[in-house]
Amino acid sequence: MIYFLHTRIRVSDLDETIAFYEKLGFQLTRRTDKSPAGNQLAFLELEGSDHFLELCYSPDFKVDFPEDLMHTAVGVPDIMEYCDKLENDGIEIWPEDWREAFPSGAKRKMAFVTDPDGYEVEIMERAPQGKSEDSVLDN
Repeated sequence: MIYFLHTRIRVSDLDETIAFYEKLGFQLTRRTDKSPAGNQLAFLELEGSDHFLELCYSPDFKVDFPEDLMHTAVGVPDIMEYCDKLENDGIEIWPEDWREAFPSGAKRKMAFVTDPDGYEVEIMERAPQGKSEDSVLDN
């Protein structure tokens, strides 16, 4: 069996980006000040997830990519509660009318935040236990 292990993104300020993702619920599990390639690396994980996020910083690398090139996504049990917490921590949620976008009983609930370098993080209300994401997205 093949496993999807991690996603690596380049960042322009390692400490600022770690702090941002910690507000989202990630935990810093390891940090390396000099990888074999000379980069500073930070490894962030979400409890219960096998996949992790690797942040890579190099003072010689300018982070620049086309808008909407890629994004990551996290699943949460209650998107309203989670997004309220993020807003209280000073993180802007978009679209700006995200609260009104989730009528009672809506089956598809998602919102977005943007990290310090412009990478988008999609927030999805997680499907109930035993139900695939595809069936939630189709509804």
